[in-house]
Amino acid sequence: MLNNVSLFRGLPQSDLDTLERHSAHRTYRRNTVLIERGDVGNSLYVVTDGAVKVYVADALGKEVILNELTKGAYFGELALLGDVPRSASVATVTDTTVLTLTKLAFQQCLAEFPSIAWNLIAALAERTRYLTDAVSDLALLDVYGRLSKLLNASAVTQNGRTITPPFTHQDLADRVASSREMVTKILKDLKRGGYVTNDGKRLVIERKLPTHW
Repeated sequence: MLNNVSLFRGLPQSDLDTLERHSAHRTYRRNTVLIERGDVGNSLYVVTDGAVKVYVADALGKEVILNELTKGAYFGELALLGDVPRSASVATVTDTTVLTLTKLAFQQCLAEFPSIAWNLIAALAERTRYLTDAVSDLALLDVYGRLSKLLNASAVTQNGRTITPPFTHQDLADRVASSREMVTKILKDLKRGGYVTNDGKRLVIERKLPTHW
């Protein structure tokens, strides 16, 4: 499994096998919190099956989803590098299996294989760019702008249709930092205008979304 994880690119297979033997596989049910913001970091997680969301939440439970990670992605490395508390929470969005590496094993790996440090630097640079874009969207785009960007970015072509993953209105609201009521209102207008239709919990984009709402 680890040979499919970008962080460990370049390691000999024998060392990947050793790392995997010293790691633990665990399966969690949907909606299980794996990391709480503020926790002490003691493990690196690799998603081997399923998906997780990275999010922040306030005292009332309102969430903003920062990212969603699927098979082959990893998380939890920042707290291991800087001995700082976890900067975000992580929870499963489906039944999910993860592989965990202890802090000691991860740090030994970094010391023995400098190439991993370069892989990590590249990944952190990409995540910084992603978060910069997200902050820019929050500052410069209104709710409709963020929602239309999310729909366009997440949609794929299937059987000649442009279709999104399954989203509830609350899922969409959490991803664009808005209320469910506002998302519902926008989607109703888009459906009324013939821009989107429903396919279960997925949305079919029937024609180019308007620039403004």
